Amino acid sequence: MTTVRFGVVGLGSIGSRHAAYLNNLAGGKLAAVCDAHVDLANRIGGELKVPAFQDYRPMLASKQIDAVLIATPHFQHPPIALAAFDAGVHVLCEKPLAVSVKQAQTVIEAAAKKPNLKFGLMFQQRTWPIYSQAKQLLASGEMGEILRVTWTITDWFRTNAYYASGGWRATWDGEGGGVLLNQCPHNLDLLWWLTMLKPKNITAIAKIGATHPIEVEDEVAALLEYDGSAIGQFITSTGEAPGSNRLEIATDRGLLIAEPGRLTVRRTEQSVRELRQTGSANVRVTPTVDKVHEFGPEPRDAHKQITQNFIDAILQGDPLIAPGADGVHGLEIGNAILMAGLTRRSVSLPLDADAYEDFLTRLASQSPGKKQTSAA
Repeated sequence: MTTVRFGVVGLGSIGSRHAAYLNNLAGGKLAAVCDAHVDLANRIGGELKVPAFQDYRPMLASKQIDAVLIATPHFQHPPIALAAFDAGVHVLCEKPLAVSVKQAQTVIEAAAKKPNLKFGLMFQQRTWPIYSQAKQLLASGEMGEILRVTWTITDWFRTNAYYASGGWRATWDGEGGGVLLNQCPHNLDLLWWLTMLKPKNITAIAKIGATHPIEVEDEVAALLEYDGSAIGQFITSTGEAPGSNRLEIATDRGLLIAEPGRLTVRRTEQSVRELRQTGSANVRVTPTVDKVHEFGPEPRDAHKQITQNFIDAILQGDPLIAPGADGVHGLEIGNAILMAGLTRRSVSLPLDADAYEDFLTRLASQSPGKKQTSAA
């Protein structure tokens, strides 16, 4: 194989963006498009000169594609991925992999049975220079043990009209959650990927419709407890403006501060642990040296980088930047935060996948069945 023929399922905002660039990637080709809205599928298929399908199953069976790029509403990700594996088709899935840990595990287990097929996720923020540099620093060990992780990510402002723009948005049945599942999958993935730490216990406060007339959560504050003495905080909202985006990772040898366009590395001259144990009674601060790394705007081609890497993995065996199996880690943290936040009870990890599934089912059954938001 010298060219990977893609079929794109879901032609909304992000799916149509993917379809538009595929022919410009080395070794990539758009071969088909699919959307349940037949007029949309036919229009985009006509514009891009590829066959259009209304149902993904005939597309997978058509032998016209080697890989599928899934960009549908969240609940549809697992069944499409499972059908693709059965059809012998590689899978690149938009975030999140699923709405729940149990559904994600089902997909991951199916993928493991087809090792000849590549399975990747669209976690394009892993390619952003600010996070890749932070990852290198932490993975090298030079910053020492992680003591605290705090992310305030409240610049996800959304209007009521945004939530009214799609019938599946802001519903338990259609989306499976709010800010944690729609806006924050990248942040939750990075929270795990940068530190390689999984919390052992989570407490949280989550509010449904705190700032919008919706049936899912739009305000969250969580406390994460890790093995050892490390702790974490995660705060997010779609109701603040302008909001904040500040990630702090405190370590035994300093502090990493990631803000839009800037990574500050504040190094201590000695180990914080040593200073605690040997410092005199009047020590209140320790000498530090700052190094500030400036970055430009968020990369415009990050999605393309993930897709190009996926193509190269198929054609050349390159390692995936975001393997599909990684999709469960941030999702599990998000599921646990939501469950803890709405029940106001601490949740231990590994998360009880069946208990969360029942919890999500109850939320859907208690909701009106469709969101109450209007564009007015």
